Amino acid sequence: MPLVCLLPAAPVMKPNYRRCISCRRVAPKPEFWRIVRLFPDRTVQLDQGAGRAAYLCPTADCLHLAQKKNRLGRSLKAAVPNTIYEELGQRLSSTNTASPPNSVANPSGAKQV
Repeated sequence: MPLVCLLPAAPVMKPNYRRCISCRRVAPKPEFWRIVRLFPDRTVQLDQGAGRAAYLCPTADCLHLAQKKNRLGRSLKAAVPNTIYEELGQRLSSTNTASPPNSVANPSGAKQV
């Protein structure tokens, strides 16, 4: 009699999709920041390079959680310098200031006198 596995299958990730190390969200690769531990010198840098990589959502919550719980360091198996977190914080603040202002103060669109 053949053996049947009753365990549920793990979800399969589609090609070029990655998972955020903080919130565990799965999305296409371009939606994340890429942090890389370079091979063979084990230095950590952003965006480019060959080696072990970790992906992080470009949100303040994910960045704070990754730094607080050392998720980048554990994922990359290397010490992550504070300059990496500072640069990611600067990227986050520059994307927030570059976004167009919302018209929440006057949603009806009527002129105020």
